[in-house]
Amino acid sequence: MSHAEIAPPSFPLPPALFAILRFASPSLPIGTFAYSRGLEYAVHAGWVTDEDTARDWILGLVSHSGVQLDGAVFTRLHAAFADGDTTRTEHWNSFLIASRESSELRLEDTQLGAALMRLLGSAGVARATGYAGREDVAYATAFALAMVEHQVPLEAALGALLWAQAESQTSAALRLVPLGQTSGQRILSRVIALLPELTARSLAVTDDAIGAFAPALALGSALHETQYTRLFRS
Repeated sequence: MSHAEIAPPSFPLPPALFAILRFASPSLPIGTFAYSRGLEYAVHAGWVTDEDTARDWILGLVSHSGVQLDGAVFTRLHAAFADGDTTRTEHWNSFLIASRESSELRLEDTQLGAALMRLLGSAGVARATGYAGREDVAYATAFALAMVEHQVPLEAALGALLWAQAESQTSAALRLVPLGQTSGQRILSRVIALLPELTARSLAVTDDAIGAFAPALALGSALHETQYTRLFRS
């Protein structure tokens, strides 16, 4: 058999999987490592002191704010991008930004969103270039566009968003509490076990039920703005 007749090797993993691995990775160059979402103040105040309290903080945020707000809005952004409906995209993007409890959380969201849109634009995603220079793009908006452009189904894309939130928080906890790597892996194993349930709950949220009640996050983030010594930007 000549070289031209050799069949290419089969590759059973779908391209969408690698899109998830790429955009949910903490090594994606958009700066997620710089934010703790209020966790830095929670450690400073003694709310989070060890593996158990770190796990409760991380799972609590993902289970409430992540599922009921970010995830629920993300599902609508994903559908809007898939349909090419810019009116719906702008509505849910504005809704999500307006839902941030502090200036730090709003700044984190929009800076990550802008960075991800720039990355998508540089990679040739035409729709991302329309967001160039804007300072009012939520991270979930950019993530939804990335998932739609790479044909990642909604359920998988939503799971990737929730996972990315939990992994980022776990990484911050390793440095802040501090925790060992094994503790971090135990927390992430718990997240993996809960992801199917969390994703299903988020998909079931109706429009009038979108919103999150996370007072510790709001207080921690607001108080972090005046914290004397800080490693993280939020």
